[in-house]
Amino acid sequence: MALDVSIIGGSGYAGGELVRLLLSHPEVNIKQVTSERQVGKFIRTTHPNLRKRCDLKFVSLSRLEPCDVLFLALPHGVSMQKLPEVRDLAPIIIDLSSDFRLNDPEDYPTWYSHEHNDLEALGIFVYGCPELHREEIRSADWIASPGCMSITTILGLYPLFQAGVVDLDMPVVTEAKTGSSGSGGSPSPASHHSERSGVVRSFKATGHRHTAEIIQELTFDGAKPSVAFSATAIEAVRGILTTSHVFLKGDLQDKDLWKIYREAYKEELFMRLVKENAGVHRYPEPKLLSGSNWCDVGFEKDPHSKRVVVMAATDNLMKGASGQAVQSFNIRMGFPEETAIDFPGLHPI
Repeated sequence: MALDVSIIGGSGYAGGELVRLLLSHPEVNIKQVTSERQVGKFIRTTHPNLRKRCDLKFVSLSRLEPCDVLFLALPHGVSMQKLPEVRDLAPIIIDLSSDFRLNDPEDYPTWYSHEHNDLEALGIFVYGCPELHREEIRSADWIASPGCMSITTILGLYPLFQAGVVDLDMPVVTEAKTGSSGSGGSPSPASHHSERSGVVRSFKATGHRHTAEIIQELTFDGAKPSVAFSATAIEAVRGILTTSHVFLKGDLQDKDLWKIYREAYKEELFMRLVKENAGVHRYPEPKLLSGSNWCDVGFEKDPHSKRVVVMAATDNLMKGASGQAVQSFNIRMGFPEETAIDFPGLHPI
């Protein structure tokens, strides 16, 4: 019997992707989708790619009924406000916002400029990265999906930190290039076509909130890395490419790095190592991942130093948001992990 699943905040890009994916999930019945701005309107009017696939209409949060699993696709800072209203509607909640990702409540005023107002709930949520926390996700009733730029960076660097080969006396320097859909569906001066078209714009050179997740997830045995993270907007709708520079403790060779990455990701369904000797697609390329749940990772050792350049690419709305949330859902409910998200990206596009 299919599970009744509802989505709060279904009119945004991530919410629309959740609807798209769950419509094709054989074990799911989408019960309700909320949007306060679009109440009473067909979902397909906001997400026209769902024409002839979905006849549901948006409902108000106040009309939400009990269900088996509840996805929250609300703006940052809103989930923690709404959780008390909806927490009893479903035994399992998966939140796509930033509100419950960080373990330390002191990180919220530091990185989000506000205190966390639900410390009890904060301690219950599990960080929803399957590659790092699969076993915790299996039994978690509340799951917090990672941020798009943070998870792309983390998945690129995690094997090196897990293996303990990074020199923690040196900072990790990362730049993330991201498409416009990462800013959400609400228009702003920065998303206006004449301002966004052709752009390569640094919009958060320091202090980006995703830095906190990167530090949290790359901390082993209490040793926190120093992370210098910058974000750049590019002329793309979907996609993230992170380029990270790390320095090794010892002078490892290419074959040693290959061994570390293969060992870390050999059993991972949605991780691919991309490192070719020739051709256009030698390194990870987010364009090739459009619409898919894959994360591609590549690396190159600097022959003149102990520096390694690590490149990772995702679709920010899939592995960076809704696809990863469905992956965690599958793990939690005991379904095959790839259900409804096993398709490749498009090429060309």
